[in-house]
Amino acid sequence: MAYERDKYIFDNSIEYEYKYAGRYGAPGEKREKRKKPTPEQIARQNQTNRENRLRRKIKFNFYPDDIWATLKYPKGTRKPLDEIRRDFTRFIRRMRRWYKKRGAVFKYVYRIEIGKQGGIHIHILLNRIRGDPAVELLLEDAWDPGAVYRTSIKEYGGYRLLAGYIAKRPDEEVWEQLSLFSSSEQKQLCEYNCSRNLKEPKPIRSKASHWTMRRLLEDGPRPTPGYYIDRDSIVSGVNSYTGMSYYRYTEVRIHLVRGRDRPQKGTKWNR
Repeated sequence: MAYERDKYIFDNSIEYEYKYAGRYGAPGEKREKRKKPTPEQIARQNQTNRENRLRRKIKFNFYPDDIWATLKYPKGTRKPLDEIRRDFTRFIRRMRRWYKKRGAVFKYVYRIEIGKQGGIHIHILLNRIRGDPAVELLLEDAWDPGAVYRTSIKEYGGYRLLAGYIAKRPDEEVWEQLSLFSSSEQKQLCEYNCSRNLKEPKPIRSKASHWTMRRLLEDGPRPTPGYYIDRDSIVSGVNSYTGMSYYRYTEVRIHLVRGRDRPQKGTKWNR
């Protein structure tokens, strides 16, 4: 009977995912009979995978105090998608230039979104750097069309909530607004995009013994020294595709690491 463990190491947490044949890992336990998943199950599994991939990518490249911002247009603004993209491209060029002057790399994840009333806005996650003026002021100066609203990953609610929002699928009311766009534009408005300099997290894969699985499932996970178990992250079940059981949880560092790629000295800047 096979027991596999994937371990994802981040600066402030460690994620574990165990996969095994059998519901409880008991001796002689057989794999759950594989069933053909329904379209709803497939869609739900694909969305879960999409959110997990994004959450891990964000955790690997960003810190809790990094900035989650919304770039707004004035109320009632309606623009073709290509014009929105031109506005955003100008914004990115300015931000990238200012980061470069401070000796920092500009990293981001963004999504263009149309609201339920047809309002246009752009969500963007970006890395915070130190210096004068503050990044918050750079944001406001770089985005000409309208206002900028901002918070941090931590203040928003954490990586899981943020990834779920960025990777979400449009609901029926939003689809009514998207119907005004072409099919190719609709596809773009349903996807998020990342800067090319983001790194991909790779799991450390290993085998787990039967006794390790038995102890984990009966007693629960034990944290690594310096970490605590995020109880809300503990999830177990059976994969509809493979019939394999799974068990996932996350350890969180007690003393969080702050961003390291942030120059101490500010630099003058000009548009």
